[in-house]
Amino acid sequence: MYGFERMFWLELILLITIVVLLLFLFNVVMRKWLKVEKKKIFSYNHINEKHKKIDWTIRITFLVCIMLGYFINVTREPTEWFWFLETWFLLIIFIVVSESVRAVMEWKHAVNRKDYIFTISQLVFGVILLLTVIQTNFFGLI
Repeated sequence: MYGFERMFWLELILLITIVVLLLFLFNVVMRKWLKVEKKKIFSYNHINEKHKKIDWTIRITFLVCIMLGYFINVTREPTEWFWFLETWFLLIIFIVVSESVRAVMEWKHAVNRKDYIFTISQLVFGVILLLTVIQTNFFGLI
C-alpha cells in the first residue's frame, strides 16, 4: 500500500491540537502572571522604527538564506544535503533570532518592562516543546 498509514492524519491532528493547546495555555498563564496585555496574533507588533528596520532585515536575510540553502541542497544528492541549510532548521533559527531581537527591544523600549520576560519565556517554552516533540518521536505517535 502506498501513501500514509491509516491513522496518520488522525495522529497528526491530535499532535497539532496538543501542541497548540499547550502553547495557548502557557501564554494565558504567563500573561496573567506577568500582567502583560495580549498582542494581536499574526501581526508584527514592532516596538519602534529601529525594531521594524532590524526585523525586516532579519526577515529578508533569512528569506535569502532559505533560497540559497534550497539551491545548494538541490544540486547535491539527497543523502548529502547540508542539514543546516534545510528549511526546517533555518526557520527555527529565524524564530529564535527574531524573538530574541524582540525581547531586547522590549527590554530597552517597552512601556511594560515585563514584556521582555514574557517573550523570552514564550520562546524558551516553544523551543523546549519542539525539542520534546522531536525527541519523543511526537510523543510516541510515530
